[in-house]
Amino acid sequence: ADSGDAELELSAVRHQPEGLEQLLAQTKFTKKELQSLYRGFKNECPSGLVDEETFKLIYSQFFPQGDASTYAHFLFDAFDADRNGSLCFQDFAVGLSILLRGTVHQKLKWAFNLYDINKDGYITKEEMLEIMKSIYDMMGRYTHPALRDSVPAEHVELFFQKMDRNGDGMVTFEEFLETCQKVSSSREGLRHHRHPP
Repeated sequence: ADSGDAELELSAVRHQPEGLEQLLAQTKFTKKELQSLYRGFKNECPSGLVDEETFKLIYSQFFPQGDASTYAHFLFDAFDADRNGSLCFQDFAVGLSILLRGTVHQKLKWAFNLYDINKDGYITKEEMLEIMKSIYDMMGRYTHPALRDSVPAEHVELFFQKMDRNGDGMVTFEEFLETCQKVSSSREGLRHHRHPP
């Protein structure tokens, strides 16, 4: 009866009338997984919607040693697919499905969207630096050895040179994809090189 209740409730949620069937089609989760995710979601957010402040609060618990609020802001934006300023269960489940079970292409598309802060279809060096700084803030000052303040900018400079193929100061999804796939295939190559057929 319990799982029947969850299914009924999931289908009847005010913010998400399409319910379970549509989420089964949109995600790579099973019915049971969706039901248990939904219970956890409702536990944390009885209203069925998460605003940015609540999201930051929940997220910062995972990184008590640093300041996660800026990174959580960017993450919230990436999950908020319909850009309406709050996450419903559907936003959460679809994003999580991509991160946990998506293809490499889907995961990279999601990551690109995270870095593309103003969502104009390009990543600029400034956007990449903003994200990089927010990651360092989140990891806190307890990294060993202690990092110089210039480290994020140096990392970005290096990444950006690799990615910005045509040197126009902007990285398109194609450039992003190509660079990430090159990196992963060169790692593959190294692995095979050690064990010749």
